[in-house]
Amino acid sequence: MTIAAVERDTGIGKDTLRAWERRYGFPQPVRSDSGERLYPAEQVHKLRLLKRLVERGGRPGQLARLDIAALVALQDEAAASTPRRAGTDGFLELIRAHDVAALRRRLRERRSRLGLARFVTELVAPLNTQVGEAWMRGQLQVFEEHLYTESIQLVLREAVAALPAGRAVDRPRVLLTTFPGEPHGLGLLMAEALFTLDGAAVTSLGVATPLWDIVLAAQALAADIVALSFSGCMNPGQVVDGLAELRSRLPSRMALWAGGAAPVLHRCPVPGVTAIAELEQIGAGLQRWRQTTARP
Repeated sequence: MTIAAVERDTGIGKDTLRAWERRYGFPQPVRSDSGERLYPAEQVHKLRLLKRLVERGGRPGQLARLDIAALVALQDEAAASTPRRAGTDGFLELIRAHDVAALRRRLRERRSRLGLARFVTELVAPLNTQVGEAWMRGQLQVFEEHLYTESIQLVLREAVAALPAGRAVDRPRVLLTTFPGEPHGLGLLMAEALFTLDGAAVTSLGVATPLWDIVLAAQALAADIVALSFSGCMNPGQVVDGLAELRSRLPSRMALWAGGAAPVLHRCPVPGVTAIAELEQIGAGLQRWRQTTARP
C-alpha cells in the first residue's frame, strides 16, 4: 500500500507513520522506483494492532519492537480485562450481516430507552471499543466498521438536531473541533450531545481545522471553552506542541479542554489545558466552570 492508502486503512496519519519509522525503525516501507513509500500487507496488519494498543495507553516505541503474535496476545489480554457493559450484545452480528436498517433501528430503540446521555456513555462508548477490537482481529472488514460508524453518526445527529439549540446568551459557549491530522469525528459528535444536553451553546467545526483558524473561530464566536478531540493515532509531540501553541494564542479567559483516547493527554499534561479522560466528566467540568466563572 502507498502511505496514503495506509493512512486511510489504519487511521494513522502520514506524519505519525514517518515519525514512527524514524524513531522506532517501524514501519519499514520499501521504495518504488520513484522513491514512494510502499508498505507490505504484514506491516499494515501490525500497524492496525499498534494503533489499537496505543489508544489503550501503550507506548509505540515499546510496541513497535514486538512481533504480530505478541501484539495479538497483548490485545487479547486487554480485551479480556475490559468489562463489558450490558446491552451491547448482538450489534456485531448485525454489522457482519450488513443489515444496516436493522442496526439503525436497534440503535434508535436503545437511544429511546436509555435517553441520549446514557446512550452515549453506556452503549456507544463501549460499542466503539468492541467494534475496534473486532476490526483489529480481522473479524470485521474496514467497510463494515465504516457502516457502523456512519450508522452511529446518523443516529446521534438525529438526536442532537432534536435538542433545543443553545442560544447565544447560553453559557458556556463551546467550540468543538480537531487538529489537522486527526480525521476521527465520532468523539466530537458524542461530546456535542453531552455538552448540548447540559445546556451549553455548542458550535462544531468538524475535523481537521488549522490551528490559526481555531483561534479565529473562537474569537469570532466568543467561545468560553474550546474543546478538542484526539484519537490515539496522532503523533504525541504534535498533540502536546499543538495544544501549547493554541493555549498561547487563545485569550486567557477561554478555557481549553482536550479529550479522547490519546494517552499523551494525561502523561504529559499541558499547562492551561484541561484533560478530559471520560465523557462522563463533561457534566462535572461544566458545573465547575459555571461555579468559578463570573458572568457578565
